[in-house]
Amino acid sequence: MEKVFVIGIAGGTGSGKTTVVEKILDELPTDEVCVISQDSYYKATDNLSYEERILINFDHPKAIDFDLLTSHIKSLKEGNIIEQPVYSFRTHNRTKDTIKTHPAKVIIIEGILIFTNEELRNLCDIKIFVHADADERLIRRIKRDIAERGRNVDEVLSRYKTTLKPMHQMFIEPTKVLADIIIPNDRYNDVAINVVRTVINERL
Repeated sequence: MEKVFVIGIAGGTGSGKTTVVEKILDELPTDEVCVISQDSYYKATDNLSYEERILINFDHPKAIDFDLLTSHIKSLKEGNIIEQPVYSFRTHNRTKDTIKTHPAKVIIIEGILIFTNEELRNLCDIKIFVHADADERLIRRIKRDIAERGRNVDEVLSRYKTTLKPMHQMFIEPTKVLADIIIPNDRYNDVAINVVRTVINERL
């Protein structure tokens, strides 16, 4: 069985991870890459009321079902199809749907907390950290949460101050030293993206 190449892409909320993933995907055949988002692997909260769910700290590693995530990556590497969970940020719970995800030559795992888990880190052949200035990340987060997740400005700012910022400093920023490549993303970084593409193309 041919070797599967696993890329981990981490960085703070609003750092531009999704943009980096899209730029990498632009140059690759779609049937040779699959993308797994950490956000799909928040733990199921069927046992909690909605009021209890909104109090969950979603920026803490404990909120992520790393057991399921790592088992799915291993399964894909072995050539198996997985049923990727679907998470709703409006209900703060998994939906009943899943996404049938086929194995591919390149697996991209993307999420703020993926490097906090040693087993998942060890499955990555290359680890990329996307860095952006805190103010820039906050602006992007406000825009996204209002447009996509039905939040208002006060809600986003309150959450940033009480949860996002301290969790970033405690769990996410320290994982930057574990990365093989750090991409500054306050502007679009052609050179870093091209280096990553070159490494992937060599493996393919």
